[in-house]
Amino acid sequence: MGKRGTAAPRKRARRPSGRGRGRSRGPLSRIAPVTLALGILSLGAGAALAHWHADEQPVAAVAPAAPQAPRADRSPAAPAPPETDARPAAPPAAPSPSRPGRAAPPRSVPLTGAGTFTTARATGAEVGTGTLRRYRVQVEDGTGIPAADAAHEIERILAHPRGWAAHGRGRFQLVTEDADFVIRIATPKTADRLCLAQGLDTRGEYNCETTEGVVVNLKRWLLGSPTFTGTPAEYRHLIINHEIGHEIGLRSHMTCPGPGEPAPVMMQQIKGLRGCVSNAWPHDEDGRYITGPIVP
Repeated sequence: MGKRGTAAPRKRARRPSGRGRGRSRGPLSRIAPVTLALGILSLGAGAALAHWHADEQPVAAVAPAAPQAPRADRSPAAPAPPETDARPAAPPAAPSPSRPGRAAPPRSVPLTGAGTFTTARATGAEVGTGTLRRYRVQVEDGTGIPAADAAHEIERILAHPRGWAAHGRGRFQLVTEDADFVIRIATPKTADRLCLAQGLDTRGEYNCETTEGVVVNLKRWLLGSPTFTGTPAEYRHLIINHEIGHEIGLRSHMTCPGPGEPAPVMMQQIKGLRGCVSNAWPHDEDGRYITGPIVP
């Protein structure tokens, strides 16, 4: 028993299996993790390189399985609006005042405003013949309409070839001070208040003429009228021509002269055309005054 006990360790030391699990396997076991680590690092570097390429430009050798949405941080700039209406995918262009019959896009109209007004710092030349009537233009604060822009638009309306001034019915001049009357553009609530002071119920919809001048409802100025065939810019001609008609002495309203005839500007066209065709000018293209029966 004692000899076997001493011989057994020497026998195990010479076994090949002992070498495989001992010193001869040591270097391999150290190389294997290093090799594995290098492989992982190579894969990681390849993935990082691919990611870097993907951020810079598409990699032609690797086609995606399905189209991918652009990255939010590299999305292209919004396309410019189309120059013509020929592109079906583009939104419709806003109507131009030079295109009759096209409706304007709806705009948000504030029902009430500050109740204070800004006077247009603008002056113009005299137009027309006869008694001079100087006017100034005011716009209620908070409407978003520059007073000077509104004043120059009204100036152009009064100088229109089919307007009052062009046919000897009045002489007008845009001024900043010392005006004979004022044209105010006001929100519906403010317009109602100013008109009601003269005993006129405009119901948040209509314009009126007062002892101080003309009150234009902002809603009508921006949106036009559902009874009027034409743009809001053309309807503004009717607003100004109708109210200035009162200013030059035409106190009575008119009605439709007959089916298919142009409606007189002194007709309250917003309340119905009664068979007439909507019209924004006092005179026709031949210079004839468009008239109709007086409303009793």
